[in-house]
Order: sequence, then C-alpha cells, then structure tokens
Amino acid sequence: VQLQASGGGLVQAGGSLRLSCAVSGSIGSMNTMSWYRRAPGKQRELVAISSTDGSIGYADSVKGRFTIYRDNSDNTVYLQLNKLKFEDTAVYYCNVRKYSGSRSSDYWGQGTLVTVSS
Repeated sequence: VQLQASGGGLVQAGGSLRLSCAVSGSIGSMNTMSWYRRAPGKQRELVAISSTDGSIGYADSVKGRFTIYRDNSDNTVYLQLNKLKFEDTAVYYCNVRKYSGSRSSDYWGQGTLVTVSS
C-alpha cells in the first residue's frame, strides 16, 4: 500500500486549501483514512478521521473549518481546509489503517506542507 499526498502550499490566513491523498494497493473493506499534522516544535496530532462504517471525527481545533471526505471508488481521501489560521501551519500526513480480523496495519503518506501567513 502506498499513499501520495499533495495539495499543500502557502496561503494567507482566512484562505482555503484542499489536500489530497491517493492510495494505491488493497486496503480491504474495513479501514480508516485520516489526516494528521505536525506543527513546528509540536507532536503529531490527529486532525480528521473517516471510517468505512461512515463515522467521521475531527480535532476540536478544526471543527467547523476542515472537512474530510473520501472517494472509495479510487481510494482517495481529501481534506478541505477553510478559514485557515496561522496555527494550522504544519506538515500534514495522510494515514490509512487497514483492519483484518483482530489485526491492523498503518500506512503513511510522505507529508505535504501547509504554511499559513498571518
């Protein structure tokens, strides 16, 4: 399984970006697709998660501003970032967790940098 993230860039505060993560390989019928981020000097944090059971979750800091959605027909997960703030500056990583019975496997994209200028 390979993940290719794209869509990062430089944007002014209040602006928008859309991140994409194309997933190749088999990820089975039960999985989660997520976006994490790591800001300078901080630990990696979960930003948004979408599960094959239809559940979706967001970090409190991005609720109402970011939207995660997935296209299961081509295994792509997107993150729409609106009303960006300076503190959203980070490297964003996509993740797929594949479930098989009681086991799970994690796969990561290479990261895409989002820089928000104040």
